[in-house]
Amino acid sequence: MPEPEKILAIAPAWVGDLIMAQALFKVLTQAADVELDVVGPGWAAALLNRMPEVAAAHSLAAGHGEAALVERYRLGRRLSHAGYGRAFILPRSFKSALVPWVAGIPRRTGFSSELRSVLLSDPRPLDRERLRRTVDRYASLGFPQGADLPELPHPALRIDTANQQRLRQRLKLSTNLPVVALMPGAAFGPAKMWPVEHFAELARQLTSRERAVWVLGSEADRSCGEQIIAGAGATARNLCGRTRLEDTVDLLALSAAAVSNDSGLMHIAAAAGTCVIGLFGSTPPEMTPPLTLHHYVHYLNLECSPCRQRTCPLGHLNCLRHISPDAVRISVDRALVDATA
Repeated sequence: MPEPEKILAIAPAWVGDLIMAQALFKVLTQAADVELDVVGPGWAAALLNRMPEVAAAHSLAAGHGEAALVERYRLGRRLSHAGYGRAFILPRSFKSALVPWVAGIPRRTGFSSELRSVLLSDPRPLDRERLRRTVDRYASLGFPQGADLPELPHPALRIDTANQQRLRQRLKLSTNLPVVALMPGAAFGPAKMWPVEHFAELARQLTSRERAVWVLGSEADRSCGEQIIAGAGATARNLCGRTRLEDTVDLLALSAAAVSNDSGLMHIAAAAGTCVIGLFGSTPPEMTPPLTLHHYVHYLNLECSPCRQRTCPLGHLNCLRHISPDAVRISVDRALVDATA
């Protein structure tokens, strides 16, 4: 029996982009005789290990934005004997193409940018008009250049039911009421963040209607979480900073709906099978929509948006501030009806 073809992918360095990249991973592994390994930041292993398409995750000891040339060279040398025949480089930076080049992988596909074409054997121009969605850009690398894309598979992460039980016990969580997850953070910057007072009003409305509210996020979101649950009922819990990334996957799978900024957790919620209510302001939903059939999007499409800035250049954040808690709560109610239909 012939050995499977070994493929290496270099993953993006953002949580949401990594989830969207799973579409490419699914495309590449449609054949039964393919083994896919993925290189990513240290935190990425928690998500890559939940992707059935990924055989092994290799961690790169480099922070976001760091060149880490020595680490990339060492990893490339270490992988040079692994027998990879193809590599797919999803980020568009020069440094991201170094590992497959050092590893001597013969076929290296990626978008031509940052003068890195010398490191690629199959450089592709990025057609931003044809490939408007980020997921389409990643998935296109798995097809011949310029080919029309089929309907792409949605991301889907494995759920660990044993870990769900452990989390329920450790965090003293109940699912007797419908759970709505609220994700107030956005690593990109405040121009992506729905006002915390809106999240707080939404939490108050939800708990008054006998919904459980779980606020999810990192340690950096803990203060926002406290503000959100302060005026809500006893069924509101601030879990920010109390969970690992893989725990968030399992908690979102227990949730009937998730309200999120355009962030990595929004995409994790979609991949966990949760109905997503996405809040968009400085970024357009057509570029990074929740990749699930079960979603609602709030986007006002103001004259000043999408600005794609980290902070509001006009200082008012009207693109998000004018999305009312009442409107979002109506979407949550619809999502909960969908979940029980």
